Amino acid sequence: MIRSEGTRGTAVTALSILAVAAAYYGVGQIGLLRQVTIHGARVTPLWPATGIAVSSLLYLGLRIWPGITLGSFLVVATVTGPVDLATPGIVAGNTIAPVCAYLMLRRTGFRKELDRLRDGVILVFLGAMAGMLISATMGTGMLALTGRLPLSHFWPVWAAWWAGDAMGVLIVTPLLLVLRKARRPRRTDRWAEAIALAVFCVVIGVVATRSSLSMLYLTFPVLIWAALRFQLAGSAPCALVLSVLAITAGSEKVGPFAGHTILEIMLNLAILNGSIALTALLLASIVSEDMNIRRRIEQACEELAEVVDHLAPGRSASAWPPRYRNERDGR
Repeated sequence: MIRSEGTRGTAVTALSILAVAAAYYGVGQIGLLRQVTIHGARVTPLWPATGIAVSSLLYLGLRIWPGITLGSFLVVATVTGPVDLATPGIVAGNTIAPVCAYLMLRRTGFRKELDRLRDGVILVFLGAMAGMLISATMGTGMLALTGRLPLSHFWPVWAAWWAGDAMGVLIVTPLLLVLRKARRPRRTDRWAEAIALAVFCVVIGVVATRSSLSMLYLTFPVLIWAALRFQLAGSAPCALVLSVLAITAGSEKVGPFAGHTILEIMLNLAILNGSIALTALLLASIVSEDMNIRRRIEQACEELAEVVDHLAPGRSASAWPPRYRNERDGR
């Protein structure tokens, strides 16, 4: 029996590792659809694989890190072709960065529900911005050490690499975390409003990212609507849709991105996507925290009213509910 349980546990871990590797490789290929070349280095404005890596660690723990390594190796081999001296360093950076991000999140008491402003701030500054410094530094450093990237071009490539990895965490991780709370919709849910929000998000996203009138700011009312009415379940998908539409327009150099260099487009996309992610995540966390506080206050008021009712004149202690009698007797 012990051997059977141990074997089953090993099999589950192995399957989890393979599933993470497959997911990392699959979304990595999707991210590469919009890759750009900066001074000979291939980078993406949004690298969703980092979001997969951090989410997998939050769900399954450190035991699945080999899946991140395997998935990263397959993606890097696809991009660079034959394995060279830079490959191990890039793969190591892609593995260590999400692992360190996960350890920092766990150390600071991060909750996967993202129902507190504190959790949103931790994910932004530790999980994304701080954690992804490692992958950008190791990846760009290995390209420079092997001579594939001139030192004079180190910082532009590093900045683009870091922004893409950080955006992957900020955009993809909240969406995957909210899926753990997904449930079957009820008939009483706000279906009409949700459908209207989805349509409005796509329409406004297309207009804002493809109009030559620089109307990117129109995306923020959509995010505010989604966060206020649906919290993270609404703001996370909207943030993903708007970011993808912006990246598509930027890679095609249309709308507000027309006439700009690749570096300028990458900078604009990093600022825009970062603002979208911050607005969606932090505002949704604030609203969720406020709703939780209100529910706790209402619950406390109901319990207090119940206590007052049982303390009313003419009610003996024997008529109290058992939990109040125990508290009165010191038990």
